[in-house]
Amino acid sequence: MNTALEVQGVGVRFGGVQALAEVSLALRPGEVCGLIGPNGAGKTTLFDVVSGIRRPDRGRVLLDGRDVTRRSPVWRARRGMRRTFQRQQLFGQLTVADNLLVAQEWRGGGRTRRATARERAATVLAECGLAPLADAYAAGLPVGRARMVELARALADPPRVLLLDEPASGMSAPERTVLADVVRRLAAEQGCAVLLVEHHVGFVMDLCTRVTVLDLGRVLAEGSPAEVRADRAVREAYLGRSG
Repeated sequence: MNTALEVQGVGVRFGGVQALAEVSLALRPGEVCGLIGPNGAGKTTLFDVVSGIRRPDRGRVLLDGRDVTRRSPVWRARRGMRRTFQRQQLFGQLTVADNLLVAQEWRGGGRTRRATARERAATVLAECGLAPLADAYAAGLPVGRARMVELARALADPPRVLLLDEPASGMSAPERTVLADVVRRLAAEQGCAVLLVEHHVGFVMDLCTRVTVLDLGRVLAEGSPAEVRADRAVREAYLGRSG
C-alpha cells in the first residue's frame, strides 16, 4: 500500500500513565481520516508524536515511507507535514495575508519568490473564503474565522500530510461547511493525506472516509464511519449506548 503517513506500534508513557499503547495507523495520499475518542484518550499525544513535538518511547513514524521518528518538527514541516493546534497559534499583530506569507518565508526571498508567495497567499485565501479579510489583523478575528486562517496558513505552502487538531471548534454550521469543502478539495485535487481530531462527531462522520477510535491510549476500533457507528464498544465508550 502506498502510504503518505504511517504510525507503527507507538507507545508513550508519562510516569505511571500509559498515554499511548501500541497505536498503529496508516494514511494513503488523498485520504481523509478522523481520530476520535473521549477526553484523555491520547489523541493530542498521538498528534504530538506524529508532528515531532514528542518522541515516543517505542514505535515509529514514517512519512512517505521514510522513518522520521527522530526528526524535528521543522524537518517534517519542510518535507510537507503541516499541523494546526487546539489553541489558536496565529500572529495576532500581523494581517491575515501576512500570516500566510510568514508560512512561506523558509523558502527564501528574492523578488520572484516574494511575488509567488503573495500570489499563493491570495489563492489560498480565496479558496478558504477569506479574501475580504486579507488586510484585517488576525488578533481581531472571531474564533471561527481565526480557525480558517490557521487552516489557510497550513495550506500556504502545499502540504502532503495535514494534521488538524479540532479544526471545527468554535465554528458556526456555515463555517464548518466551508472547512469541509476545503479539506475535500485538498485531498481530491492535491492528493494530500488528512488526519483530523475532532469532538464534533457528526462533522467527522460526514467528512472522513475512515475513522480511528482511541480509548485509554489504545485503538478501540477502526473502519468506515458506518462501521464505527455500529461498533458496540465504540457506542458504549464514546458515542453512547443509543448510538
